[in-house]
Amino acid sequence: MKIRTFIYIAAASLGSLTVKAQNGAYETTVDGVKVIVQPSKNEIVEIQTIIKGGVQNYPANKAGIEALAMDALTECGTANHTKNDFKNILDKVNAGVFGYSAKDMSTFRMSCVKSDFDVVWPLYTEALTAPAFDVKEFTRIKQDAVTRVKQQEGNPDAAIDKYANSIAFAGRDYAKNPGGTPETLQSLTPEETKAYYKGLLTKSRMLIVIVADIDRAIIEKKVSAMLSGIKQGAPFELKKSFFRIYKNTFSAQAKDVATNYVEGVTSGPQPGTPDFDAFNVAMRIFADRHFLDVRSKNGLSYAPNAGFAVGATSVAKFSVSTTDPDKYIHVFDLLVDKVKTEGFKNDEVADMKVTYLTNFYYKQETNSAQASSLAANEVLFNNWRRSLTLVDDVKKLTTNEVSDAFRKYIGNTVWVYQGDPKKVNPLNFTNGTIHKADNPVTQ
Repeated sequence: MKIRTFIYIAAASLGSLTVKAQNGAYETTVDGVKVIVQPSKNEIVEIQTIIKGGVQNYPANKAGIEALAMDALTECGTANHTKNDFKNILDKVNAGVFGYSAKDMSTFRMSCVKSDFDVVWPLYTEALTAPAFDVKEFTRIKQDAVTRVKQQEGNPDAAIDKYANSIAFAGRDYAKNPGGTPETLQSLTPEETKAYYKGLLTKSRMLIVIVADIDRAIIEKKVSAMLSGIKQGAPFELKKSFFRIYKNTFSAQAKDVATNYVEGVTSGPQPGTPDFDAFNVAMRIFADRHFLDVRSKNGLSYAPNAGFAVGATSVAKFSVSTTDPDKYIHVFDLLVDKVKTEGFKNDEVADMKVTYLTNFYYKQETNSAQASSLAANEVLFNNWRRSLTLVDDVKKLTTNEVSDAFRKYIGNTVWVYQGDPKKVNPLNFTNGTIHKADNPVTQ
């Protein structure tokens, strides 16, 4: 089983939520759009135009339309360039321009060396503001998208996570897969997708992040020109919702797989709430304990996972592939009870804070990662400057705060199962396996 991480943001990991502090970062507003600029002190230019909303922008029966639209910006040609002409120019200067969509936002980015900026920027602007949605090319990328989704559905790791989302978020936006389904994708036409994109591209939904050494006057002039043909649009605010489960539930699908797959979804604090950083550290410690108890001590799974899935609706997730799901849930119950009863230890909290921040810094070596960090913090926290204060925020966390955050949010869980129904007792997942009067925690 491939090791997965549930710690994500849109299409990026939580590690992208911080950026190494550099002097000179600033924000400006150009024609009603916030532009965040981080001087790079290198020759790389990274620009990301963010369109907020993600799965909140379309109904379930149109899932995949935004991802397909973002792909079409560079894969279906523009008003002045065919797809091949567009890509040939980029290849000559070794630049990248492409778009993608995630749960909370879509991103259209460009990356090039500074000396090629005047070549790449006009193409980037043209793709963003004047995409052609050529019918032949659209048919090709739509079929590619259908194939990609079908391949994902054949992957047991992706399948159990998709199933968990469909159950846990039933009736909510987060039940939608940004990539769509074969059925929703097949129904989309180039005309419909182009019209959707035209309505989506508004200044009210946009955020622009630039990590580069470019003069402020040049940035404002070029961005203003790019925005000149884009309408303002209605005011938009990303909706955040708290996920709370009032009783344990268990849902199963019989599936002919080599082993059985289990995933649980429970609460987590929303971005910007006081418990967020403490819970993030708590889940990282718990993930280590979960791995140790499930794999190392009991040999129940090759790659058990536990993590904090961050977004407009943030949750904690746990997963395993195992031949003995009933034993797994017992080990899980004991582990959670132990943490809730005893809390975390001072040394493991201190060690994890160092590990957490070290990993953050390590992941922020590229302009692209820094831009994604600034964008994620602005979209989810309404505060890109959090990137510069996170180090101090994490350092001052206490062991009690980390332990209390875990106690506060980890509780009733939505459990899902794919595999042999005869190998699992649902009552162990809904009723729990610990009876303290006759089965005290001994770990």
